[in-house]
Amino acid sequence: MQERSSVGDLADQLRRELDRYSPGGKLPSSRALVERFRVSPVTVSRALAQLAAEGLVVTRPGAGAFRARPRPAVPSAGDTSWQEVALSADGAADLVPRSVDASGVTVSLAAPAPGVVEFNGGYLHPSLQPERAMSAALARAGRRPGAWGRPPMEGLPELREWFARTIGGAVGAAEVLVSAGGQAALTTALRALAPPGAPVLVESPTYPGMLAIARSAGLRPVPVPVDPDGVKPELLADAFRATGARVFVCQPLFQNPTGAVLAPGRRGEVLRIAREAGAFVVEDDFVRRLAHEDAGPLPRPLAADDPDGVVVHVGSLTKATSPSFRVSALAARGPVLERLRAIQVVDTFFVPRPLQEAALELVGSPAWPRHLRSVAAELRARRDAMTSALRLHLPELALPHIPSGGYHLWLRLPDGSDESAFAAAALRAGVAITPGRPYFSAEPPAAHVRLSFAAVAGTEEIAEGVRRLRAACDEALSGNRST
Repeated sequence: MQERSSVGDLADQLRRELDRYSPGGKLPSSRALVERFRVSPVTVSRALAQLAAEGLVVTRPGAGAFRARPRPAVPSAGDTSWQEVALSADGAADLVPRSVDASGVTVSLAAPAPGVVEFNGGYLHPSLQPERAMSAALARAGRRPGAWGRPPMEGLPELREWFARTIGGAVGAAEVLVSAGGQAALTTALRALAPPGAPVLVESPTYPGMLAIARSAGLRPVPVPVDPDGVKPELLADAFRATGARVFVCQPLFQNPTGAVLAPGRRGEVLRIAREAGAFVVEDDFVRRLAHEDAGPLPRPLAADDPDGVVVHVGSLTKATSPSFRVSALAARGPVLERLRAIQVVDTFFVPRPLQEAALELVGSPAWPRHLRSVAAELRARRDAMTSALRLHLPELALPHIPSGGYHLWLRLPDGSDESAFAAAALRAGVAITPGRPYFSAEPPAAHVRLSFAAVAGTEEIAEGVRRLRAACDEALSGNRST
C-alpha cells in the first residue's frame, strides 16, 4: 500500500475501519499497523492516541488497542437562561461593562481552513520557528537537576538576569518577574496600575488584545493617535490633562498594527509627560527580536532610560519562537514591583519550571543568534515581496509606512470602503485577513486591514495571496470606485 506519513491520514483510515470490530474488540497490533500502512511506530502511536482522545479507542499498556464501548446516552441540556439575568445584574453597578469582545484576538489565533492563505496570523510559520533548537533545549532542560521542582515565584534567577541584560540600563534581575507570556504580563500590569472604572490611555490604533484586557478589567481605553514616528506627545499630554489617567500603554518599537517606531525626540518627551502626570507607562516590547535584516541599530527599551520607575516593561520570547513558548518578562522598579508580584502569584503561582529551564537553554545556545539572524533575513524578504506585490496588483490600498521590524503591514482602504465586506470577499477568494476596526478603541478615521507576512509558507504563497486579494478587491470595492 502507498506509504502514509501523516498521523491524521492514518487516524482517518483507522476511524473508517472501526466498524469491523465489535465494542471491546482488539485492533491489530502496532507492529501489524506499521507493516500494513508503511509508517513509523511513532506515527501509529500518535494516530491511536488521537482516536483515544476522541473516545473511539481504548489503549491498554502491554495489551494493545481496543474499540471503545458505546458511551452512555448524554442527558438533555439544562436551562441556563437564568445566567443572562445573573451576569447582567452583576455588571449593573460597574462604571465600565466588563463583558469582553475577543474577536480582535481570536481572528489572529484561529487556524484558517485548508487552502486558505493565512495573512491574519500573529505568529511565525512553523518553518520559521526554531523547532529543533527548542526541542533540544527542552530535552536538556529536562535533565537538569531539580528541573521538575517548584521554581522561585519570581522566576529562575538566571533567567531574570538574562532578561535584565536584554532590557539594559540600570535594570537588574531583582526588578524582573518571569511571566507566562506577554498577554499575561499585560493583564497583570493593568490590574496592578488602574482600578475598575479608571481611564487608561492607549495608542490609536493599537493591539486588540490589550483593549480586551482593559475592558475585561473594567477600564476605559482612551485613544491617543500615532503617526509613523509613534505617539504624538502633545496629544498625550492633552489626554492626561483631560482624563486624569494614571496609565499609558504603548509599543515604542514596531508598533502593532502601524509598525511605527517612537522617534528619538519623542522618547524623552513621553517619559517626561507621564512623570509630570504622576502616571505609569506600560511598555509592550513585543517584537524586539523580530527586527528585519535592514533595521539597523535598535533603540533601547524605554525602561533602560527610566531611573524614576515610570516604565513597567513587558518583553517576551513568544513571537520569536513559538505560540506555545510562553515565557516573558515583567520589569519595574519601586513599590509597584511588589504589587505586580502579588497579583501574578495569585493569578498563576509561577511559570512552570521546565519551560523556564528550556528558555535558559535556548537563549544560551549557539542556535539562538543563528535563528534570530535567519528570521531577520526571511522577514525582510517576505516584507519586500508583499510590498512589491501590493504596489503592483493593489495600488488603491495605501501603505503609509513600511516597517523594518515585526510581521505585518497596515493598509488603508479607499475612502468609503467597507472593510468587513472586503474581509468577507477575501475569505471567499481564499485569503484570511484582519479587519482594522478592532484596533481602534473609538471611531476609526478610515477603513483599514492588517496583512501578516510571517504566518505563510514563503514568498510564493505571499504572491498567490495578493493575487487572490485582487479578485476580492474587485468584488468588494467595485461599487466604491464607481461612485
